[in-house]
Amino acid sequence: MQKNRYFGDKQFYIKVMRVAVPIMIQQGITNFVNMLDNIMVGRLGTDPMSGVSIVNELMFVFNLCIFGGLSGVGIFTAQFYGKKDTEGVRYTFRMQVILSLALAGLGILVFLAAGDPLISVFLHEGSEGSIPDTFAAARQYLAIMLVGMIPFAMTQAYSSTLRNTGETVVPMRAGVTAVIVNLIGNYILIYGKFGAPRMGVAGAAVATVLSRFVELLMVASWTHLHPEKNAYIVGAWRHVLQIPGSLIRRVALKATPLLMNEALWAGSQALMTQCYSVRGLSAIASLNISRTICNVFNISFLAMGSAIAIILGQLLGAGRIPEAKDESRKLTVFSVLLCVAVGAVLFLVGDIFPHIYNTSDEIRHLATNLIRIGAVFMPFYAYTNASYFILRSGGRTGITFLFDSFFGWVVCIPLALALAHLTSLPVLWMYLIVQLTEIIKCIIGFILVRSGIWAQDLTNYSKG
Repeated sequence: MQKNRYFGDKQFYIKVMRVAVPIMIQQGITNFVNMLDNIMVGRLGTDPMSGVSIVNELMFVFNLCIFGGLSGVGIFTAQFYGKKDTEGVRYTFRMQVILSLALAGLGILVFLAAGDPLISVFLHEGSEGSIPDTFAAARQYLAIMLVGMIPFAMTQAYSSTLRNTGETVVPMRAGVTAVIVNLIGNYILIYGKFGAPRMGVAGAAVATVLSRFVELLMVASWTHLHPEKNAYIVGAWRHVLQIPGSLIRRVALKATPLLMNEALWAGSQALMTQCYSVRGLSAIASLNISRTICNVFNISFLAMGSAIAIILGQLLGAGRIPEAKDESRKLTVFSVLLCVAVGAVLFLVGDIFPHIYNTSDEIRHLATNLIRIGAVFMPFYAYTNASYFILRSGGRTGITFLFDSFFGWVVCIPLALALAHLTSLPVLWMYLIVQLTEIIKCIIGFILVRSGIWAQDLTNYSKG
């Protein structure tokens, strides 16, 4: 009997994998190709690699703002879909389009106005690398990447709606195609193959932007060409601003904390990277290498998080609250056990990957140890990630804000700043000590999820 409390039957795992596997495939291929992309730039040398890494750190903040904003709306999309309310899904799709365009425009303005100062805060003297060359590479890469921000945001609006209505294969196909385009474009444009000019980091940026337009074209065209599967898309653009005020208020109350949470969490990650960068450019290069390979393995718990949000959101929208609570436990256990296995594999292969890069032995050795720390903590990341998405599935976005970004800014950031500026500890020990705070977060997540306060139906609203 106790086993059934934490482990599901065969049908349960088939349902979970039907949702999670396409997301894992898309994110896995995306991260794998991003890894190859990173290696291609890394073969140019430490300075170009560090420059691209800095810009990607800044872009990460923008990407998570999009993710957070759309996720808040997506909570309602999943519940409307579970309730078979097509009009509700259509309203939330319109809100995702408007929000994605607004955030993309704001992001472009911020990077145009403050791109150079933002890059500069990551540049510190150390044993490796040239600050002027790293700055020049970062500046060149950022200027081109701005072009891809709007198609990226629009793709997320379409893909988020598709996933929350149960269609995970189409975003996967589009994502896979896009990363293949990116990979081929990188090979041709970075190194100047097949008669193309050798563009270096600029070529990497051009290939990425091109892939984002391809992905948007595929996702949007499929959605509009299959109205029988996507009934909400019929008339969605005809009156794109037509959304009930009562629903806007309800969504804003839930989505705003999520948007703030993702923005502040991403900002906290960028600030922690800046703290590590105080130890020199070698720290930036090592973190770039370790994060690149860890991201490929992290798709195990990230995809499970998306699956948790979709499965629980649909159950809550259908009013099946006891079932949602039961499945939340089983989903969490499955995610953690999956990451125990995946983390073990990462630990074993961690020393192979850094040797692919055209960089120094010092950076390779540091990157290997950072990878191994990430591997050991992967089950803890899986637990906190599952807790986050369980709380979010019921619209408890205020609590998720406190659990996620507030914790980062109150606990992790002061700790990282103190270690960076008040001690002479090497970056490896700094990184390990900061990761240990994940244990505290696991305890908090356990208490919040067990309380059951997250389990609520959000779909009742006035259409007047």
